[in-house]
Amino acid sequence: MDFNRTDDTISAIATPIGEGGIGIIKISGADASTIANRLFRLRKPARRLKSHQLYHGWIVDPDSREVVDEVLLSYMASPHTYTREDVVEINCHSGFMVLSQILELVLQSGARLADPGEFTRRAFLNGRIDLSQAEAVLEVIHSKSQQSLKLAGRQLRGDFRDRILAWRGQLLQLQTEIEAFIDFSDDLDEDVSEPSFSLHSLEEELINPLKETLKSHESGRILREGFTLVLVGKPNVGKSSLLNVLLGKNRAIVTHLPGTTRDVIEDSFLLSGILVKILDTAGIRLKPDTIESIGIERTVASVAEADAVLWLIDQSRLLSDEDDRVFQTISGRRYIIVLNKSDLSAVVSAEEVKRRYDSTAPVLQLSVFDQAQIDKLRDYLTDAFLKYPLEMNGSALIPNLRHKACFEQALGSLLRARELVAEGSYNELISLEFHSARKSLDLVLGLEADEDLLDSIFLNFCIGK
Repeated sequence: MDFNRTDDTISAIATPIGEGGIGIIKISGADASTIANRLFRLRKPARRLKSHQLYHGWIVDPDSREVVDEVLLSYMASPHTYTREDVVEINCHSGFMVLSQILELVLQSGARLADPGEFTRRAFLNGRIDLSQAEAVLEVIHSKSQQSLKLAGRQLRGDFRDRILAWRGQLLQLQTEIEAFIDFSDDLDEDVSEPSFSLHSLEEELINPLKETLKSHESGRILREGFTLVLVGKPNVGKSSLLNVLLGKNRAIVTHLPGTTRDVIEDSFLLSGILVKILDTAGIRLKPDTIESIGIERTVASVAEADAVLWLIDQSRLLSDEDDRVFQTISGRRYIIVLNKSDLSAVVSAEEVKRRYDSTAPVLQLSVFDQAQIDKLRDYLTDAFLKYPLEMNGSALIPNLRHKACFEQALGSLLRARELVAEGSYNELISLEFHSARKSLDLVLGLEADEDLLDSIFLNFCIGK
């Protein structure tokens, strides 16, 4: 993709294709107003379109003079627009034919079809937003929970950028002090042998904040992508019933017969504003049939990818070799033991389960038919797994995977700089590490971004954004 192709005018449909009330076609570039004047007929004639006002009229085919649709049109003059270019938005009726016909007229009048993400890319290239904010636009679009939207909103506002710019400024100051010392050391007093900054300030102002930021990455992943919870157990312990109760709908078939669920069933619900992806798995038993064996294999794969596992045990039935096999499957994973069917006479206790499996995992007792106990399970899941991400989303700088890699590079450079300072090494080498750390932070904001990186980010956008 040619990222230098920014002097032409682009256009695209900015709303989903389909029947609906409103569809929007966006035009950005130097010829936006010229194209609008060619196609748009005002209800009340005016000498020219004024910026940031909404006009009522019609889109007319300039060749046939036929009216295509009644529309509202807005013209926004640069630089006070999303792309910092002249922008026109045509609000028409939504439908495949009307949107396609208006877009075709716009393209015939001098615009070209925008590439995926090109409007946001131009906003970045024209300095309206940095690269982290451009990524936040995509996260806003893809948000599936209140907390992921909140995180994206903070990043889009510039909270992320401001913190990184502060670190970058500190690094630049440190590098400037060292460079000045190197260049003018002959003019300094004899008792001045080192630059004035201290290891303590390097630790407190840069190294420790970066370490804390990297710790928050896992919380950011949960906020952005959701928390994966897998239900496991031998057949007929109540996994599907618990799935249905947590989802608030009958997603899985529930019968008294063992082995009803033979494949992994996945759905999601919101818990404290965070998306929880929940998977109901095939019951694990010792002698499954062919189909069940495939289901059990998928159960094992799901457990390996889970953030947490709920191991359901029917407390009204004695523990068996099948429970032992379940334990072997989840051993080493983060799990909670749920003694289900507390409404029936218990023959298995929490102490017996812990003793048999030498387990330190928490044990909860409940009945899927008792809503109060289900609410307690929800509260426990929130406190055990989601409390820290929720706290982080209120204050911390939370990197995505790309940001994490950049921060790790910056931290590595700073740690090497600290070692060089402690060893009394050459100031030129220390300066190089500060420079390297600053360049790593520049990558987060897109100050040092190549076309391959930009391609990989903006190609994930839809056409029209």
